[in-house]
Parts: sequence; structure tokens; C-alpha cells
Amino acid sequence: MRLILALSLILSSAALAAQPAHAQSACDRECLRGKVTEVLHALIHDDIGKLAVAGNLRVTEDGVERPLDQVGLVRTVTKLRGYRQDVIDERAGVAVTGAMVEESGSPVLLAVRVKVDGEAKISELELVATRGRADGLLYNVDGFGNAASLAMNLAPRPEQLATRYEAVRIAMHYPRGLSNAETFNAVGTPFAPEAYRLENGMLMAGPACTFIPGCDDIGNQSLAIFRQLGRVTVRDVVVDERMGIVMMRLSWNVRGGEGSDKLTAWEAFKVYDGQIHMVEAYIRIFPPELELGGWPIAEGVVQP
Repeated sequence: MRLILALSLILSSAALAAQPAHAQSACDRECLRGKVTEVLHALIHDDIGKLAVAGNLRVTEDGVERPLDQVGLVRTVTKLRGYRQDVIDERAGVAVTGAMVEESGSPVLLAVRVKVDGEAKISELELVATRGRADGLLYNVDGFGNAASLAMNLAPRPEQLATRYEAVRIAMHYPRGLSNAETFNAVGTPFAPEAYRLENGMLMAGPACTFIPGCDDIGNQSLAIFRQLGRVTVRDVVVDERMGIVMMRLSWNVRGGEGSDKLTAWEAFKVYDGQIHMVEAYIRIFPPELELGGWPIAEGVVQP
């Protein structure tokens, strides 16, 4: 009996030792949220030296790769303005955050993507700043932090949540509708009756929308303009399984035709009860060569 017990202890110890290192040092929700907080505070206090970064850290600012100590936002961001939307993908070790910051008193919409390695050190940092309509076509500071925007943070009950695979499948109807230049309903997008869309703080679709005729019906909005603007490219898919959020990094032409500037967006979809309840996009226009923001299309992403 003692021999069997000893052998069992040895085998158990060996099994634990054989587990990959990242399984024992995973960065959970609060860890990932904390990494974004550390980045934001480092920008404000010009103190990036305290960030725990991996030796292979890669950083882009507005689509351009830079050494961490040469990030321009470190010298310009002076304050946080309160709005912050986190999308946390624990399985992937990724967090994407939309935050409102200030540069010399002026509001700036800042999208931050952080990826950590198995030692909970930052291995990828992506920063995209939108300072006004010239950067993002639309820009409504007052739309950030109101009830419509904060609804993304309402936590569905566990039984309302889809599996990761199913949530992505539902959200992918959206870029598929754009790429096919049909209405969302034509491709079977399962919008909830109250579904709406915010773009850089502007209400652009849903029951209360008055921006253009027909925008009050998100499912039947005409997408014919996308025959000119071309198909949508999906670069990344980030899934917050606890909050029922699927976030995609999308890009497509702004004016149509070869060589057009690219409208890029981190676009979040609130998915529960088998439906999309709201969409929120952080938009920035880039020149064609920066369409992907300096990063490759993620492994496993299937284009619509």
C-alpha cells in the first residue's frame, strides 16, 4: 500500500511538472484588466519603464511600429476622462479597451490592445488614437459613457450566454452582410428588436436613430454602398465569454476603388439569448498601406 501511495505521489508530481508554464501563470480577467490600467497610467505619468514587458515586445502606434520609449502618446496624454470599455479574452490572453483620454484638455478616443505571454508580461501593445472627425469621419464625445454606450457592460446571466464558437458565428453575420452588400436581414443576422449601433459615439442605427432615413431599422438598412467600398477584412476576433461580447478588428475602403483610404474599426457585438443586442465601433481612417494597423491577420480568422 505504501509503495502504491508513493508511486501515485510521484506520478502526480510528474504530471504537474509536465503542464505548460502558462497554465500555472495565466493572466485572468482582473490581471488583463490591470495590464490595460497599467498602460493607461504609464501614458499619463510618462512612466512606461515600470511596465512588465516581454523581451519580444512589439508595439504599434496608429499602425506604425515603434520602440516603447518612442510612443508619442506617452508625451501627450495628460488625463483619463472616465469612459472605458474593456473586452477581455482570457483564453487568448488579450484585452481590447476603448477609453477616453485627454491631450492638453482635448478629448481623444484611444483604442488599446494588450496581449500577454505565459508569464503575464505584455508581448503585444497596439494603440490607436482618434482625435476628431478628420481621423474617424464621426466623433461624438457626449455619446461615450451614456446609457446606450454603457449597455455593453451589462452582464448577461450565464444561461443567456452562447458558447464561444456560437457567439463568433452570430457576430460574423455582420461583416458578411457588409461584404455581400445586402441588408443584414438578407444574410440572416439575428438582431434583437431593440438592436442599435454606435460609431465613435454617434447613434447610426436602431429604433431611436434619425441620422438618415431608414436608419431606425438596423436589419433592413441598405448596404448597397459596399458594392463600391469593397469587401470587409477581418484581422482579429476577440471574445469576452463572460460579458457576451465579440470584438472584431475590421477594415474596408472609405470611398471605393483601388488606393482608397481604409476605414478601420474595432467593432464590438453584444451577443446573448442567440441575438445581437448592440454594436459599438471605434473608428479610425488609415492610408491603404496601414489597413491592418501593422499586424497580420490572426491565425484561424476566416474572412466573410
